[in-house]
Amino acid sequence: MRVYELAKELGLDSKEFLKKLKEMNFPVKSHLSIIDEETAQIIKEEFKGLKEKEISKNIVEVEFPLTVKDFSVKLGKKPSEIVQLLLRKGKFLNINQNIDQELAKDLAYQLGFTLKEKTSLEEELIEREILDESRAKPRPPVVTLMGHIDHGKTSLLDFIRKSRLTEKETGGITQHIGAYQVETPKGKITFIDTPGHETFTSMRARGANLTDIVVLVVAADEGVKPQTEEAISHAKAAGVPIVVAINKIDKPQAQPDMVKQQLSKLGLSPEDWGGQTTTVLVSAKTGEGIDELLEMLLLEAELLELKADYQRPALGVVLEAKLSKGLGPIATVIVQQGTFRVGDVVVCADQWGRVRLLRDDRGNSLKEAYPSMPVELVGLGGLVSAGERFIVVPEEKEAIRIVEKRRGKKEKKVIPEHVRLENIYEKIKKQELKEFRVIIKADTYGTLEAIEDILKKIEVPSIEIKILHKGVGVVNLSDVILADASDALILGFKVNVEPQASKKAQEKNIQIKTYQIIYELISEVKSALEGLLEPKIERVFLGRAKVKKVFKLSKAGVIAGCIVEKGRILRNAFCRVLRTGEVVFEGRVSSLKRFKDDVREVLEGFECGIGVGFNDIKEEDVIEVFTEETKTRKIQI
Repeated sequence: MRVYELAKELGLDSKEFLKKLKEMNFPVKSHLSIIDEETAQIIKEEFKGLKEKEISKNIVEVEFPLTVKDFSVKLGKKPSEIVQLLLRKGKFLNINQNIDQELAKDLAYQLGFTLKEKTSLEEELIEREILDESRAKPRPPVVTLMGHIDHGKTSLLDFIRKSRLTEKETGGITQHIGAYQVETPKGKITFIDTPGHETFTSMRARGANLTDIVVLVVAADEGVKPQTEEAISHAKAAGVPIVVAINKIDKPQAQPDMVKQQLSKLGLSPEDWGGQTTTVLVSAKTGEGIDELLEMLLLEAELLELKADYQRPALGVVLEAKLSKGLGPIATVIVQQGTFRVGDVVVCADQWGRVRLLRDDRGNSLKEAYPSMPVELVGLGGLVSAGERFIVVPEEKEAIRIVEKRRGKKEKKVIPEHVRLENIYEKIKKQELKEFRVIIKADTYGTLEAIEDILKKIEVPSIEIKILHKGVGVVNLSDVILADASDALILGFKVNVEPQASKKAQEKNIQIKTYQIIYELISEVKSALEGLLEPKIERVFLGRAKVKKVFKLSKAGVIAGCIVEKGRILRNAFCRVLRTGEVVFEGRVSSLKRFKDDVREVLEGFECGIGVGFNDIKEEDVIEVFTEETKTRKIQI
């Protein structure tokens, strides 16, 4: 067994494993060194012990940002000692400067400690989002409508809303707050009224997974459009179930079967065609099919078993925010967990405040709001962005502490490093990447299919190529937003990049690679992924010697007196000892002599003394010598 093979078995990096073995005085020189079974077993036991020790290592709780001085105090070390260690790593920091989080963890590990970031009350409150099943109660589904710009999303929402208002409410002024909740005979449904799938995915990029079900609206007279395909890709990337509403069936040109056929090709085969996608025919004009759509949404919600803890402190997500002359900053939020009350102390992004007013989408003042309920919140100190999360904390003092910490982090905020062709290998080795996600845009459907087919044929262990979205036309803002939320790379063939998309890609550190030749596109992707393939080790025969006599020397150990029958024998070359055709030992030529002189090589026909570190070598054994060549493996398509 070779060093790199054992490293792989133990789930360790070959380089680090080799370093550890040398520190533990095991006789290995490179990742290709051979280890016998007995030694391999000893190493496994040693590393098992090391892992157990590492688990019980000194755990030190710290809070970032952290200065070098505070870091040294936490570890019980002199600041000068930490500064020296930093210098060895090429980092020139004084004791009052902040130490990077990854660097701090690395140094702590080196000194025998495990760093654990101190959990704040804020994080504890969010972590408690994990349901206490004993207190969990059903909650209404949160639904987002997506689809092409003029396929009737807004008309559909308006009809649903107006048809569910009571006579008293119909005459009143309704509030546009970005979301509303409707009552049906079988339960409530919350609808998010957002302008397009980009907003949905932008919120997801911030960690706000708010939507339970997506309603894909497709016009029966026009069918699937590019924005429809984009919406499908965004919903699938989020892992949200899709219910299809084929709208405008009242029109004479309506062709619902054509739409179903188009959707089937995109992986959304209707249930009445033997598929698994709930599909409802509706008309926002006449109201046909609306009741069935609402019923299907509640049925889907029942299957999802949506639940929430109504007793815990509230937390939720911001949908939109605005500034009112009379009331100040107003945020539209949806409660996800807990009961949200007037008087609660709330933190959202780098703002905090005490809730002065809660108002529903009909303009009614509320004392409290429950999970899945959209409300307007008045009381925050400033405006916040869509997708930000809010949490309720016990007291103002804690809110101020959280906000100050967040504002400090905001100043030091680093744009996350998204996947790039240049860093795929590194990200996978660090286990930061399980899938290589790509978005493909091309000039024609023919080239799009050709690129997709070739990428699907690339097979690499430990990584799967996943095409999140594909389309014909320019790289647009929607593509960049999806890439940001999903950590994906954008590949373009003979297409331009919209200026708005290019600007957003730079802001979010998203890589857009465009090509004019398919070969170049495929070649770059292959080259990036080939680094993940284990190198191929090939043995090249050098020579063979026959053992004529065995000498046992006090200092040199067992030396085999041999005649070189074929080729040449090289000192330090790999070797194996064969006895009646069977391999009894593998190792290296540790010593090579001609008479009393140490030599580097002995040629065919000459006698020599060979030492291989094998004490049981016998007369008539055969020693075969070879070199090993490491060859980079290529991806074959």
